[in-house]
Amino acid sequence: MSGEDLAPWMFVGAFALIFTGYPVAFALGGAALFFAALGVHLGIMDWALLYALPERIFGIMSNFVLLAVPFFIFMGTMLEKAKLAEDLLKTIGKLFGSLRGGLALAVVFVGALLAAATGVVGASVVAMGLISLPVMLRYGYSTELATGVICAAGTLGQIIPPSVVLVVLADQLGISVGDLFVGSLLPGILLAGLYALYVAGVALFNPAAAPALPADERNQTSMELLGQVVWVLIPPLVLILLVLGSIFAGVATPTEAGALGALGAILLAVSHRRLTLKALRATMDETTKLTSMVLFLLIGSTAFALVFRGLGGDFWIEDLLTGLPGGKIGLLVVANVSIFILGFFIDFFEIAFIIIPLVAPAAQLLGIDMVWFGVMLGVNLQTSFLTPPFGFALFYLRGVAPKEVSTVQIYRGALPFIAIQLIGLILIIVFPSLVTGLLD
Repeated sequence: MSGEDLAPWMFVGAFALIFTGYPVAFALGGAALFFAALGVHLGIMDWALLYALPERIFGIMSNFVLLAVPFFIFMGTMLEKAKLAEDLLKTIGKLFGSLRGGLALAVVFVGALLAAATGVVGASVVAMGLISLPVMLRYGYSTELATGVICAAGTLGQIIPPSVVLVVLADQLGISVGDLFVGSLLPGILLAGLYALYVAGVALFNPAAAPALPADERNQTSMELLGQVVWVLIPPLVLILLVLGSIFAGVATPTEAGALGALGAILLAVSHRRLTLKALRATMDETTKLTSMVLFLLIGSTAFALVFRGLGGDFWIEDLLTGLPGGKIGLLVVANVSIFILGFFIDFFEIAFIIIPLVAPAAQLLGIDMVWFGVMLGVNLQTSFLTPPFGFALFYLRGVAPKEVSTVQIYRGALPFIAIQLIGLILIIVFPSLVTGLLD
């Protein structure tokens, strides 16, 4: 048996462990050690290869780009724990409430704002699920529309910068985080626009599913509401402009901008008198948990990749992907279909750490623009949050939804938005200038 015979079995063995429910980081690390021992026993590789592992782990821990991850998580979680996201939802809901489907449109608008201000999907979905869902159900919104739009708008934090996923993708693809942020801006706005267009269509053709707020709920004068909107909307917009503007202008790296955003979120909480010890502790706990998860996944995937390459698996994958019928088109089809199907079963971080390092070298050899490739993969990974049975946005909403809302209704509500995601993905593939336009 050669290394190239053993490499596919290593790949299958790792996924078999993952699908049993074993923690992914340890499944990857365990598969690496088992197949390393098997490779040494068969004389295919040497234990000396693993001497490179501590150096690679040190490289992860000293990676300045990955330091942006805890900063952006902290920024988003602080805005949620200090209830600033709640203020935004309530006020924008009143602003759009006079329109049919206005509450759902407000959810899309606020979802896009929270995505640009936080980049954390869980915080956005939970906040909107707790605040907007009961209101929409009370005033007669279709349960499927209400749950679907909340889940979909919450996932915009995946693709609209600053996004933790985009930081990880840039690191895995070996490209600039700033370029990936710039390239993903128009596709993120496009998706938000498609969501809003769908909501408007439902309100037009099925008014009973998306009614306007009753007049007695809109009891504020225009000037009172405008003053409220300015007070609630301007500070997060300033924070967004500071963070993204400093990156796009080249004044700060994403890591430095993330630190600025974390400080800005604290100052916003102070200005609204919401910075309590409880909120700060909860924010730090959540940031530590999510960052630890990302780093353990990265360490496990690094061990897996090292042994996989030691067995010649990188050549096997490279030959497989570059030899596909259709060249670039064949690779794009296989990569997108694989990621879409895996999104039904495993987390987006797990896909990013397992699949992306395998397909990226083949994409480079075929001359594919890596920033465009990264944005395309980011939109596809965003879909994994919505796909049953393990879409994380669906789980987040299930955790905070009222008991009368069934899991099946949440799944049904997500289906139209999955179709919209796929339309957005096709548009990005057909019109690459959606990604490259701002970069050019």
